[in-house]
Amino acid sequence: MDAAATTPTPVTPFSTVIRTASQQQHTEAENSSFMSDMLGGRLGITAYRRYTEQLWFVYRALESATGSLAEDPVAGPFIRPELARTPELERDLAHLGGAGWRDGLAPLPATAAYAARIAECARDWPAGYVAHHYTRYLGDLSGGQVIRGTAEKTWGFGHKGDGVRFYVFEGIANPAAFKRRYRELLDALPVDDLEKQRVVEECRRAFAYNTAVFQELERRFPRSA
Repeated sequence: MDAAATTPTPVTPFSTVIRTASQQQHTEAENSSFMSDMLGGRLGITAYRRYTEQLWFVYRALESATGSLAEDPVAGPFIRPELARTPELERDLAHLGGAGWRDGLAPLPATAAYAARIAECARDWPAGYVAHHYTRYLGDLSGGQVIRGTAEKTWGFGHKGDGVRFYVFEGIANPAAFKRRYRELLDALPVDDLEKQRVVEECRRAFAYNTAVFQELERRFPRSA
Protein backbone atom coordinates (compact mmCIF):
# COMPACT_ATOMS: atom_id res chain seq x y z
CA MET A 1 0.00 0.00 0.00
CA ASP A 2 1.21 3.50 -0.80
CA ALA A 3 2.36 5.02 2.48
CA ALA A 4 1.38 8.47 1.27
CA ALA A 5 -2.20 7.32 0.84
CA THR A 6 -2.41 6.35 4.51
CA THR A 7 -0.78 9.46 5.91
CA PRO A 8 -3.45 11.70 7.44
CA THR A 9 -3.67 15.24 6.15
CA PRO A 10 -2.48 17.68 8.82
CA VAL A 11 -5.36 19.59 10.36
CA THR A 12 -4.91 23.36 10.33
CA PRO A 13 -5.46 24.76 13.85
CA PHE A 14 -8.66 26.78 14.09
CA SER A 15 -6.76 29.79 15.44
CA THR A 16 -4.82 29.81 12.16
CA VAL A 17 -7.96 29.33 10.09
CA ILE A 18 -9.79 32.23 11.73
CA ARG A 19 -6.79 34.56 11.51
CA THR A 20 -6.13 33.77 7.86
CA ALA A 21 -9.77 33.88 6.79
CA SER A 22 -10.34 37.31 8.35
CA GLN A 23 -7.02 38.87 7.36
CA GLN A 24 -8.45 41.02 4.57
CA GLN A 25 -11.19 42.47 6.79
CA HIS A 26 -8.67 42.96 9.58
CA THR A 27 -6.34 44.88 7.28
CA GLU A 28 -9.18 47.07 5.99
CA ALA A 29 -10.17 48.03 9.53
CA GLU A 30 -6.58 48.58 10.62
CA ASN A 31 -5.79 50.78 7.63
CA SER A 32 -8.91 52.92 7.76
CA SER A 33 -8.36 56.59 6.98
CA PHE A 34 -9.52 57.63 10.44
CA MET A 35 -7.11 55.34 12.25
CA SER A 36 -4.25 56.23 9.91
CA ASP A 37 -4.87 59.96 10.39
CA MET A 38 -5.27 59.69 14.15
CA LEU A 39 -2.11 57.65 14.59
CA GLY A 40 -0.30 59.88 12.12
CA GLY A 41 -0.95 62.94 14.31
CA ARG A 42 -3.26 64.53 11.77
CA LEU A 43 -6.24 64.61 14.12
CA GLY A 44 -6.63 66.30 17.48
CA ILE A 45 -7.24 64.84 20.91
CA THR A 46 -11.01 65.34 20.47
CA ALA A 47 -10.98 62.63 17.80
CA TYR A 48 -9.12 60.31 20.16
CA ARG A 49 -11.65 61.01 22.88
CA ARG A 50 -14.56 60.31 20.55
CA TYR A 51 -12.96 57.05 19.48
CA THR A 52 -12.47 56.05 23.12
CA GLU A 53 -16.12 56.83 23.82
CA GLN A 54 -17.17 54.41 21.06
CA LEU A 55 -14.97 51.72 22.56
CA TRP A 56 -16.78 52.16 25.87
CA PHE A 57 -20.10 51.20 24.27
CA VAL A 58 -18.55 48.18 22.59
CA TYR A 59 -16.87 46.88 25.73
CA ARG A 60 -19.92 47.43 27.88
CA ALA A 61 -21.74 45.09 25.49
CA LEU A 62 -18.93 42.55 25.64
CA GLU A 63 -18.42 42.64 29.37
CA SER A 64 -21.99 42.94 30.61
CA ALA A 65 -22.41 39.39 29.30
CA THR A 66 -19.50 37.81 31.15
CA GLY A 67 -21.55 36.80 34.17
CA SER A 68 -24.15 34.93 32.16
CA LEU A 69 -21.54 33.28 29.92
CA ALA A 70 -18.95 32.34 32.54
CA GLU A 71 -20.24 28.77 32.83
CA ASP A 72 -21.06 28.32 29.15
CA PRO A 73 -19.09 25.38 27.68
CA VAL A 74 -18.25 27.33 24.50
CA ALA A 75 -17.72 30.93 25.63
CA GLY A 76 -16.93 30.34 29.29
CA PRO A 77 -13.24 29.41 28.91
CA PHE A 78 -12.58 32.78 27.25
CA ILE A 79 -14.06 34.83 30.10
CA ARG A 80 -11.06 36.10 32.05
CA PRO A 81 -11.28 38.92 34.60
CA GLU A 82 -7.83 40.24 33.69
CA LEU A 83 -9.17 41.16 30.25
CA ALA A 84 -11.88 43.52 31.57
CA ARG A 85 -11.55 46.91 29.88
CA THR A 86 -14.65 48.85 30.90
CA PRO A 87 -13.22 50.19 34.18
CA GLU A 88 -10.04 51.29 32.40
CA LEU A 89 -12.02 52.98 29.64
CA GLU A 90 -13.97 54.88 32.28
CA ARG A 91 -10.73 56.06 33.89
CA ASP A 92 -9.48 57.23 30.51
CA LEU A 93 -12.73 59.02 29.70
CA ALA A 94 -12.76 60.76 33.07
CA HIS A 95 -9.24 61.97 32.30
CA LEU A 96 -10.25 63.11 28.83
CA GLY A 97 -13.64 64.60 29.64
CA GLY A 98 -13.77 65.26 33.36
CA ALA A 99 -16.24 63.95 35.91
CA GLY A 100 -19.19 64.68 33.63
CA TRP A 101 -17.89 62.68 30.68
CA ARG A 102 -21.11 60.66 30.52
CA ASP A 103 -23.30 63.76 30.06
CA GLY A 104 -24.99 63.61 26.68
CA LEU A 105 -22.85 60.67 25.59
CA ALA A 106 -24.43 58.56 22.84
CA PRO A 107 -23.02 55.95 20.47
CA LEU A 108 -22.62 56.63 16.79
CA PRO A 109 -25.15 54.64 14.72
CA ALA A 110 -22.45 52.20 13.60
CA THR A 111 -21.33 51.74 17.20
CA ALA A 112 -24.88 51.10 18.35
CA ALA A 113 -25.28 48.44 15.65
CA TYR A 114 -21.97 46.85 16.64
CA ALA A 115 -22.86 46.74 20.34
CA ALA A 116 -26.32 45.37 19.55
CA ARG A 117 -24.82 42.53 17.51
CA ILE A 118 -22.45 41.63 20.36
CA ALA A 119 -25.39 41.60 22.80
CA GLU A 120 -27.41 39.44 20.42
CA CYS A 121 -24.60 36.89 20.14
CA ALA A 122 -24.05 36.90 23.90
CA ARG A 123 -27.73 36.17 24.42
CA ASP A 124 -28.39 33.66 21.63
CA TRP A 125 -25.12 32.35 20.19
CA PRO A 126 -22.09 31.88 22.48
CA ALA A 127 -19.81 30.79 19.63
CA GLY A 128 -20.61 34.02 17.82
CA TYR A 129 -19.76 35.92 20.99
CA VAL A 130 -16.35 34.22 20.92
CA ALA A 131 -15.76 35.68 17.44
CA HIS A 132 -16.27 39.20 18.78
CA HIS A 133 -14.26 38.46 21.92
CA TYR A 134 -11.35 37.27 19.78
CA THR A 135 -11.33 40.24 17.42
CA ARG A 136 -11.33 42.72 20.27
CA TYR A 137 -9.08 41.35 23.00
CA LEU A 138 -6.35 39.76 20.91
CA GLY A 139 -6.22 43.00 18.94
CA ASP A 140 -5.91 45.01 22.14
CA LEU A 141 -3.01 42.86 23.29
CA SER A 142 -1.27 43.22 19.92
CA GLY A 143 -1.88 46.26 17.71
CA GLY A 144 -3.48 48.11 20.60
CA GLN A 145 -0.03 48.56 22.08
CA VAL A 146 1.01 50.54 19.00
CA ILE A 147 -1.98 52.84 19.53
CA ARG A 148 -0.99 53.31 23.17
CA GLY A 149 2.58 54.29 22.35
CA THR A 150 1.48 56.68 19.62
CA ALA A 151 -1.14 58.32 21.85
CA GLU A 152 1.42 58.83 24.60
CA LYS A 153 3.77 60.61 22.22
CA THR A 154 1.10 62.57 20.34
CA TRP A 155 -0.95 63.90 23.24
CA GLY A 156 1.49 63.70 26.12
CA PHE A 157 -0.17 61.02 28.21
CA GLY A 158 1.98 59.48 30.90
CA HIS A 159 3.53 56.12 30.09
CA LYS A 160 0.72 53.58 30.61
CA GLY A 161 -1.14 56.29 32.53
CA ASP A 162 -4.49 58.05 32.44
CA GLY A 163 -5.71 58.43 28.90
CA VAL A 164 -4.25 55.13 27.69
CA ARG A 165 -5.13 52.75 30.53
CA PHE A 166 -7.47 50.88 28.19
CA TYR A 167 -4.38 49.46 26.49
CA VAL A 168 -2.64 48.45 29.74
CA PHE A 169 -3.36 44.92 30.98
CA GLU A 170 -2.02 45.01 34.52
CA GLY A 171 -3.19 41.48 35.23
CA ILE A 172 -1.36 39.91 32.29
CA ALA A 173 2.34 39.66 33.07
CA ASN A 174 3.23 37.79 29.88
CA PRO A 175 1.06 38.87 26.92
CA ALA A 176 2.79 36.45 24.52
CA ALA A 177 2.02 33.47 26.75
CA PHE A 178 -1.54 34.70 27.29
CA LYS A 179 -2.15 35.01 23.55
CA ARG A 180 -0.68 31.56 22.99
CA ARG A 181 -3.07 30.07 25.57
CA TYR A 182 -5.96 32.00 24.01
CA ARG A 183 -5.19 30.48 20.60
CA GLU A 184 -5.11 27.04 22.20
CA LEU A 185 -8.63 27.69 23.49
CA LEU A 186 -9.70 28.61 19.97
CA ASP A 187 -8.15 25.41 18.64
CA ALA A 188 -10.13 23.44 21.21
CA LEU A 189 -13.44 25.25 20.58
CA PRO A 190 -16.05 22.52 21.25
CA VAL A 191 -18.12 22.97 18.07
CA ASP A 192 -18.26 21.15 14.74
CA ASP A 193 -16.72 22.30 11.47
CA LEU A 194 -19.91 23.90 10.21
CA GLU A 195 -20.20 25.97 13.36
CA LYS A 196 -16.53 26.94 13.11
CA GLN A 197 -17.20 28.30 9.64
CA ARG A 198 -20.04 30.37 11.07
CA VAL A 199 -17.62 31.70 13.71
CA VAL A 200 -15.18 32.68 10.96
CA GLU A 201 -17.95 34.57 9.17
CA GLU A 202 -18.89 36.34 12.40
CA CYS A 203 -15.26 37.32 12.88
CA ARG A 204 -15.30 38.91 9.43
CA ARG A 205 -18.54 40.63 10.37
CA ALA A 206 -16.95 41.99 13.55
CA PHE A 207 -14.16 43.61 11.56
CA ALA A 208 -16.76 45.07 9.20
CA TYR A 209 -18.51 46.64 12.19
CA ASN A 210 -15.18 48.14 13.26
CA THR A 211 -14.64 49.55 9.79
CA ALA A 212 -18.12 51.10 9.81
CA VAL A 213 -17.36 52.85 13.10
CA PHE A 214 -14.10 54.21 11.68
CA GLN A 215 -15.93 55.47 8.60
CA GLU A 216 -18.43 57.39 10.72
CA LEU A 217 -15.63 58.86 12.78
CA GLU A 218 -13.82 59.85 9.60
CA ARG A 219 -16.87 61.82 8.44
CA ARG A 220 -16.97 63.66 11.75
CA PHE A 221 -13.23 64.27 11.91
CA PRO A 222 -11.89 64.96 8.43
CA ARG A 223 -8.15 65.25 8.12
CA SER A 224 -6.66 68.60 9.09
CA ALA A 225 -5.35 70.73 6.25
